[in-house]
Amino acid sequence: MTTQNQPQSAAKEGIFAHWRADFLASLVVFLVALPLCIGIAVAVGVNPARALITGIIGGLIVGIFAGSPLQVSGPAAGLFVIVQQLVYDGRADFSNPANLTGKELVDATEAHAMMILGAAVFLAGAVQIVAGALRLGQWFRAVSPAVIKGMLAGIGILIAISQFHVMLDHEAMWNGEAARGAVKLLATIPEAILKCFSYDTSHSHHLAALTGIIAMAGFIFWPTVAPKRFRFFPAALVGVILATAFTTIAQITENTLPTGVKLLDVPDNIFSEVTLPTWQSVIYMMEPIVLSGGLVIALVASAETLLCATAVDQMHQGPRTKYDRELSAQGIGNILCGLVAALPMTGVIVRSSANVSSGARTRLSTILHGLWLLIFVAAIPFVLNYIPRSALGALLVYTGFKLVNIRDIRNLWSTSRGEAGIYFATVIMIVSTDLLIGVLVGIALSAVKLLFRFSNLRTHLDVSDDRSTAVLQLEGAATFVCLPKLASQLEEVPAGAELHVDFENLTYIDHACLDLLMSWAKQHSTVGGELVLDWNLLHGRFTPADSESSLEGNGRANAIRERTTEANEKSPSQAPEST
Repeated sequence: MTTQNQPQSAAKEGIFAHWRADFLASLVVFLVALPLCIGIAVAVGVNPARALITGIIGGLIVGIFAGSPLQVSGPAAGLFVIVQQLVYDGRADFSNPANLTGKELVDATEAHAMMILGAAVFLAGAVQIVAGALRLGQWFRAVSPAVIKGMLAGIGILIAISQFHVMLDHEAMWNGEAARGAVKLLATIPEAILKCFSYDTSHSHHLAALTGIIAMAGFIFWPTVAPKRFRFFPAALVGVILATAFTTIAQITENTLPTGVKLLDVPDNIFSEVTLPTWQSVIYMMEPIVLSGGLVIALVASAETLLCATAVDQMHQGPRTKYDRELSAQGIGNILCGLVAALPMTGVIVRSSANVSSGARTRLSTILHGLWLLIFVAAIPFVLNYIPRSALGALLVYTGFKLVNIRDIRNLWSTSRGEAGIYFATVIMIVSTDLLIGVLVGIALSAVKLLFRFSNLRTHLDVSDDRSTAVLQLEGAATFVCLPKLASQLEEVPAGAELHVDFENLTYIDHACLDLLMSWAKQHSTVGGELVLDWNLLHGRFTPADSESSLEGNGRANAIRERTTEANEKSPSQAPEST
């Protein structure tokens, strides 16, 4: 991970204070963002112009208001499943009241789908703005890392298996239902591979496959084989350029496009793809698919954005993220994207890390990258029509596999098998059902694990041979849920014995358990027994060490002996507070 050594005072400097560094960084981010924007649009099944518009808004608008100055926003792979489902549902929902046919029917169906998408994205943006105003930015981060990483891995798998067919230009389109679509796409992968080795001109995909392989080779090998002075050039763009050069040369030599290879179809004026809202858009916001889609987009986009912002903060020493401001800025961007029916946006780690590692110092680099996108699509959009779809499919396959981070799996497995189980459950449910169900299952399992942890108290009672002393070891969390278990162990203490309670392995104790110990001590005193508690150890573990008096004593060696007479004098309210 590259860490830029930036002074904290950068927050007080103007955005032009480091304009040279920001200018150069913005060019790199632009080169990274361009193929990714187009690739995500192809994966979702919409015109690339809708993703490019999102990238422009993410740079020019969100870049100005962002709470994370070095984070770059735009269309992201993390929203792939939700957006694709919305587009599919929007097309399927069109009723064709005018009995249109041919191209008119296709155009009307697409316009209806885009209005559904726009309404959902607008709603998501509104939710984000409200959440930012209510200062809920930090709460969107209160999700188990296992769930977030599992969500991204599940999305990555879905992207990879769907775009594998695009990489080969094989006709096996997503059917709009995540479970059956994923199964179908997995089942038809062998067929797609076999067609790559067929030279039957009516079914051959070997040239398209070769185009995808060339692009993939660029993505994988460029960072390691390229001369150091050229490594600033993004691998994603290198792969796309190599694949485009291959198809262009083949087209020139054969005077026709290679069999099985399809190119992008980008309009000369991308703003012709803008779908402005109408009064019907307000009605669409009441539809279940829009309400559910908008809320899911808001949840996933917010969580992904704020986690990305946290990761970006770890890459530099400049101003820290203001999470509520960042959430509101994302909401502004998504409202604008919804108004023009563009793809939703999030903070994107690939572009953001490229921004930081390229030397960006202020938000100017993010703003300029949006300007370069705007200039490019306004001046030379026809260049995009030379790009083969298979190259962008390869880019998304590569991106999908990178979302399945093997290092994350190893870390979760070595740290906590329970967290690893939540990760795999989330992945499996996302791939086999849909994104929302998978995330909800992951959150539910995390809650169950948390409840188990805070209700799981392990006890062990050792009694001396002469039954004059006993040691009660407590391990885990002692809460009111565990009162029956703790009381049962106390009942086994011999009458008149001296009981030592070991708090060393205790992670949490609440007032109810302390109250039980004090009450038991009073009763135990009637038979000549006593209770020994290490109050200093307990106080030191569960109370902030903000004063020397709270840490006086030397641990277990200087344990405070609470004889039953003293226990009678000490009320439960005087027991150390737990946190």
